Amino acid sequence: MPDLKLTRSQILAHRRRAASLDERLPRGKRALRLAAWAGLQDSMPRAALLSIHARMRDALPADWEDSSLVQIWGPRYNAYVVAQRDLALFTLGRLPEDGGARARAEDLAERLRSALGKKRMVQSAAARAIAANHPNAVRYAAPTGTVLIRWDGARQPDLWVVPAPNVEPRKARAELAKRFLHVFGPASEDSFAEWAGVKPRPAHDTFDALRRSLTAVRTPLG
Repeated sequence: MPDLKLTRSQILAHRRRAASLDERLPRGKRALRLAAWAGLQDSMPRAALLSIHARMRDALPADWEDSSLVQIWGPRYNAYVVAQRDLALFTLGRLPEDGGARARAEDLAERLRSALGKKRMVQSAAARAIAANHPNAVRYAAPTGTVLIRWDGARQPDLWVVPAPNVEPRKARAELAKRFLHVFGPASEDSFAEWAGVKPRPAHDTFDALRRSLTAVRTPLG
């Protein structure tokens, strides 16, 4: 079958609809989850709230802290707000497959669990508690799905540990890739790898596993 040809206007219209940007959704938990379907980057203070406001009617200043949402170090270790029920996608879906990087993530996560227990701790204090060589080192535990953060944009984030999601990492990565394609497509596996912050090989393997459910298209860029 020949590739489907798409115009720039068709692609942009699809992305607006898929990202819930063509019409605001009625206020509620469902709207918050759909707004965060591909995650809401929050590395600029309260960017996630602006994204919610663009997608949901009657948004309030505290909506980014709704009980149905959590804040994490997500794709590329940036601050993200995601639906709590989708935590596995944005964490385990990025867990490295190679031994060294994965071992580091799991070791950091276990050390944080031992040091923090049920306590919340500011990032730099947590790093000292596990003898990390830099406060940012604790971010590398995030892909285990066991670290949540609360960052108000002005100071270092607080962090605490939670049980790991009961999801196989490859399944989480496949669902994350579907979310990426739904909101940002058409796109390639290399684009997914760059966006999610995963190595090219697992990104390509994920797309190969999804190949039968994907449609090849041609765009003005190729």
